Amino acid sequence: MAATVGSVRVAVTLLMCVLGSHALDLLRATSISGNPPSTPKVHCWCPSYPNVTFCTWPEPSQTPPTHYIATHSERHRQQVIKQCHLIPPGSSSSFLMSSSPSSSSSEQLWHCVLPNLKLLTDYIINITAVYSGGSSSHLSSFMLEDIVKPDPPVDVRVSPLSIRNLMVEWSPPPSWANLDILPLKYQILYQWEHRGIPKFVKLGPFESTEVELRGLTPGRPYLFQVCAKELLGLGECSDWSLPVKITMPRVKP
Repeated sequence: MAATVGSVRVAVTLLMCVLGSHALDLLRATSISGNPPSTPKVHCWCPSYPNVTFCTWPEPSQTPPTHYIATHSERHRQQVIKQCHLIPPGSSSSFLMSSSPSSSSSEQLWHCVLPNLKLLTDYIINITAVYSGGSSSHLSSFMLEDIVKPDPPVDVRVSPLSIRNLMVEWSPPPSWANLDILPLKYQILYQWEHRGIPKFVKLGPFESTEVELRGLTPGRPYLFQVCAKELLGLGECSDWSLPVKITMPRVKP
């Protein structure tokens, strides 16, 4: 929907989709003179359930906004609006000890920190980029339990036990608090090539942080990675950990 008032062009786009019993609204609105600016592409996730939630978006490479306005509210208490703690790109804030979602290394990411959100509550996040000629907004809703995504496991270690068996070990992501109360489960991905054709196997879930694998091929190189997910299945698995490469020995170690 678009309209022109004087010399100012106003454009509003409203999208709605229904997921189960929850509605997800996405409002993109611009009020500018000239070409419309880009809408913030916002991604929200919870790397430490239920303590900390992040929303991130890349700074436009061309014509960055003068500033951002970031707020959130409960869907059923929209009159109570809270400011989001904004962290600009390149900041060394302690909030950013957890890893960011996968993105291009050239992107400069803004972060919005939402600490201590309520469980089983619908929230609305509003990120508005303000330009000298107008503004552009991203408005969406989420429930904390739907966006849980731990950081990847760390310190992945692979040790051969024989010419066909090995042990994979790892440590939980340091950013995941209350591991005793809210444990994680894990998946293993290992990859290899057979006659130039890539092969892979996913195993799990496992509740322990070590797994013995059997029946591998002597002399063959393998890549191993691990991902973490909340034990009851909330949200999604983390990004895969950094790969660890090992070549199976041809003689008993």
